[in-house]
Amino acid sequence: MSLHYQRAWITLAPKNFSKACEFYSKLLGKPPDQTLIRSNQLIYAEFHLTGFNLGIYAPKSPPEASGYSPLSICFQVDDLEAAIELITSLGYPPPGEIVIASHGREVYAFDPDDNRLILYQSKIRS
Repeated sequence: MSLHYQRAWITLAPKNFSKACEFYSKLLGKPPDQTLIRSNQLIYAEFHLTGFNLGIYAPKSPPEASGYSPLSICFQVDDLEAAIELITSLGYPPPGEIVIASHGREVYAFDPDDNRLILYQSKIRS
């Protein structure tokens, strides 16, 4: 089975969102390329680099409180159900259900070393 991936990136859920955004802006020498503001508060920042994207988000609760690492590897796919079928066939079925987020539908999964994967399908189908 083969999937069409739109893009992949790393996301961080830092303990101090504002401090992390400021740090990465200075480290990378530029402001975020994309941001999301909700209720007059910045909750997501994404930096686009050559061959790499870094997303920083303000989690509703600390990831470690739910047993998750603050680092995730995200894959945007065209067909979320096909992605779930593929990762399940590899022996790593998602432990939870599909979640509806502001940007689309997503499901968490884990690789053989328990690194968190986020498989995500945009609201707008390509």
